[in-house]
Amino acid sequence: MFGTVLVANRGEIACRVIRTLRRLGIRSVAVYTDPDAAAPHVALADLAVHLGPAPAYLSVDAVVGAARRSGAQAVHPGYGFLSENTAFAAACEDAGIVFVGPPSSAIEAMGDKIRAKQTVAKAGVPVVPGSDEQSSDGAGLDDDALARAVAEIGYPVLLKPSAGGGGKGMREVHRAADLADAIAAARREARGSFGDDTLLVERLVADPRHIEIQVVADAHGNAIHLGERECSLQRRHQKIIEEAPSPLLNEAQRRAMGAAAVEAARAVGYVGAGTVEFIVGGDRPDEFFFMEMNTRLQVEHPVTEEIFGLDLVELQLRVAAGEREPWPAQRRARGHAVEARIYAEDPAAGFLPTGGRVLALSWPDGVRVDAGIAAGSMVGSDYDPMLAKVIAHGAGRAEALARLDAALGATVVLGLGTNVGFLRALLADPDVRAGRLDTGLVGRRLEALIPAGPPPDILPAAAVLALAALEPSGDVVDPFDVPGGWRVGEPAWTTWRMTVDGTEPVQVRARGRAAGAVVMAGGADPVRAQTAAPGSAVQDGGRVPVTVDGTTRGYAVALDGDTLWLGRDGQAWAVREQAPLDAAAAETAGSGGPVVSPMPGTVTLVEVAEGQAVTAGQRLVVVEAMKMEHVLAAPVDGTVRDLRAKPGVTVAKDAVLLVVEPAGREEQE
Repeated sequence: MFGTVLVANRGEIACRVIRTLRRLGIRSVAVYTDPDAAAPHVALADLAVHLGPAPAYLSVDAVVGAARRSGAQAVHPGYGFLSENTAFAAACEDAGIVFVGPPSSAIEAMGDKIRAKQTVAKAGVPVVPGSDEQSSDGAGLDDDALARAVAEIGYPVLLKPSAGGGGKGMREVHRAADLADAIAAARREARGSFGDDTLLVERLVADPRHIEIQVVADAHGNAIHLGERECSLQRRHQKIIEEAPSPLLNEAQRRAMGAAAVEAARAVGYVGAGTVEFIVGGDRPDEFFFMEMNTRLQVEHPVTEEIFGLDLVELQLRVAAGEREPWPAQRRARGHAVEARIYAEDPAAGFLPTGGRVLALSWPDGVRVDAGIAAGSMVGSDYDPMLAKVIAHGAGRAEALARLDAALGATVVLGLGTNVGFLRALLADPDVRAGRLDTGLVGRRLEALIPAGPPPDILPAAAVLALAALEPSGDVVDPFDVPGGWRVGEPAWTTWRMTVDGTEPVQVRARGRAAGAVVMAGGADPVRAQTAAPGSAVQDGGRVPVTVDGTTRGYAVALDGDTLWLGRDGQAWAVREQAPLDAAAAETAGSGGPVVSPMPGTVTLVEVAEGQAVTAGQRLVVVEAMKMEHVLAAPVDGTVRDLRAKPGVTVAKDAVLLVVEPAGREEQE
C-alpha cells in the first residue's frame, strides 16, 4: 500500500478521500487554489500544496509538480477536474506516480461518448440510436451534419457533448425551430466545461429513468458489479437525489444490467472503480440502453457503500496498488440507502447558483454527511455549487426516505441560499414516495415543489429577534440610535421595511419588548410574539426559541449587518431591511428596461451592440456561474442603451448589464 497519496481535488470529495487515507494510515496531501486557502480539505490533510489561482486545479503540470514535491507515490483524482483527463493520467504515469483510476486508454475510450457507444455496441451492449450511426467516423459532426442526423432520428432528440458528463452542455430539442440555438448553446457550454465542443445527438427516450451500475475491476482481469443506483431525480440534467437499490428493477433485470455493465468495462480493459450509466424507459424496464461510462468515482457512490458495507475509495487504492480481487468474495446488499445533494442554489430562480459566507452550520446526527464546507467558508462562483451530501440508510426504502427527510429537517446552513427545503418537498411528493420516477419529474412538478412565499411566522419572528438584538443589556434603547443596521421609526413603535429572500418589501411594526411584543406585518392581523433569549444570543448566532401566537419554534439565527438569517426545518430565510437600489440601477429604474445579472458570475457572450434595436424576448447576454449558463433576454421592445456587459468580465448579482429603452420613449419625451 502507498505511504503518501495526493488528492487532486477539493470540497467534499477531497475530504471524503482524505478520511479513508487517514483510516488506512496513509499520509494525505491536499492541493488548493487561492479561493480555497482556508477550505476544510486543506485543514484536514497532513500536508497542503498551493497551486495558484482558481483555474489551477485543471493544470496537469501544477498538480503533477505538487505530487512530486510532496513525495506522493499516488494521486487520487476524485471526480470532476482532472479525474477523466487522459493527459493527466498519462502525465502521472510518465512521472512514476500511480494514478488511482483506470489506464489512460480506458479513459480515452470511454471519455469520448461517440467512441464509447461504438466500443460497447461491439461487445453486445445495447445503445440508444444516435448520431454516431450517421457518419463514417462517428466524430466531429458540424452543425449541418448534426441537423441531418436529427432529421434521420426524428424529434425529440438530446444533444450531448462528446467529451464530458455531469449533464453540462446537454440540451433537449423538441422542434426544428429550436435546433440551431440549442446546438450553439451546447457547443459553447461544452467548450467552456471540457475544452471540446464536439456534440452527438441521440433519440430522446420517453419517460426515461436513469439507472447506473457500479463496477470494480482489478489489474488481473477480474471484474464485478455492486448493483445499481437509481438517479432519475434530476434538475438541469444533474442528479439531486439518488438511491440504491432501484425501486424499478427486479432481480432478473438487475442481473442483466449488471452483466452488461461488466462487459462494457471489459471491452476497454477497465481497471478500478467506475460506473456504467443506462437509460431505461419507465414503461419498459426490460429495454435498457448504454448512455456512458464514468471512469471515476461517482458523486453518489455513498449509497452503494451504505448497502454493501464497503469503502469504494479503499477498493480503488487497493486495486491501484496491484492487489488481486480486493473485494469480499461474498457480497450481499442490505437495506436501502438514499442520498440528497445540497447545493448553493435558488430553486425558485431556475436553480441559479447562489453564494456567500457560511454564517452558521449544523449537520444532523444519525446519518452520513459528506461535506466540503465549514462555518466561515466562502462559497463563490469559481466552482460547482454542491456543498454537501446527506445519506440515510434504512431496512427498507420507506425507512430510508423518512430518515433522510428528518436529517434534512435538522440541517442548518445560514448565509446563502440552498436547496434543502426544495429537497424535502421533493421527498414528500407522492410519486417519489411510491418510486414512480423519471428524469422529467422535477421539471413537471417544479411549481408545486417551490413555496409561494415564506411562512406567516417568519416576519413576526424576525421582528422579535430584531428587538432582542437591540436590547443586549435589557436597558431601554434610543430608538434613533440602533446598531446593526436596523432602522427605528417613532418611539411608540419600532418599524422596519423588511424583505424576505428578495420579495417585495413589507412594513413590519412591533410594540413592546422582545420578551412580549405585538407585531403587525403588512396588512396582516396583529400577532403576539416573544423570545426570552438575550440580545447576545441573536448577535452571536445560535438556536433561539420564538413564540408567535402561542406556537413556539426554535430558529437558527445569524445576524450579518442589515440581514437577519432565520432557519428551521431545513429551510433558511434572509430577512433584510429594504435597501435603495444601487446607483446604476436607480439611474435606469425609470426606463422600464434595465437588464441585471441574476447571479454572480462571468459574462461569456454579448449578442447586441449599443444603439441596436431589439424585440421583447430577444437574446442579449449570457452569464455563466459554476459552469451553468443563464441567458438574459430583452424585457421589452426597444433600443440597447448604456451597454456595460463585456465578455470575460465578472459581474455581481443584480449588476446592471445594459438598459433596453422602451420603443417610443423618445417620442414621449
